[in-house]
Amino acid sequence: MEEGTSQSLGSPADTAGHRTDYDVWQWDAREDCEVRQILDRVADKWSLLAIALLDRRSLRFTELKREIDGISQRMLTRTLRHLERDGLVERTVHPVVPPRVDYALTPLGSTLHATIKSLVVWTEAHQEEIARARADYDRREADLHEAAAGR
Repeated sequence: MEEGTSQSLGSPADTAGHRTDYDVWQWDAREDCEVRQILDRVADKWSLLAIALLDRRSLRFTELKREIDGISQRMLTRTLRHLERDGLVERTVHPVVPPRVDYALTPLGSTLHATIKSLVVWTEAHQEEIARARADYDRREADLHEAAAGR
């Protein structure tokens, strides 16, 4: 088990203590659960970036590679294959020499983009608050380490 995790998830509730409108037990506790597998796939950083870029228009592999800073060719290939398998991205091969392959969001992928956009808007709205929380946390941790070293 990963450090900082526990076996018990407690009661599925939001931060205000109210029950959520979904059953966390349907996905979070079971590694082989389909919902959890889909969330793992669509919530990774490369998938999020590819979906966001493809929402604008269809793109060739090389255009995606150029736009997604830091992604390797192998990782982009894997990401696009997974998204295609999940029905979120459509791959079109044009019969020309050299072969041209375009990628576009499917209607299902477009619905996911709306959710991703909401997450990005939330992140932008709260980034300063999160930066302050991180700085406060880092200060507290540094103080604890300093106090422990001074013993």
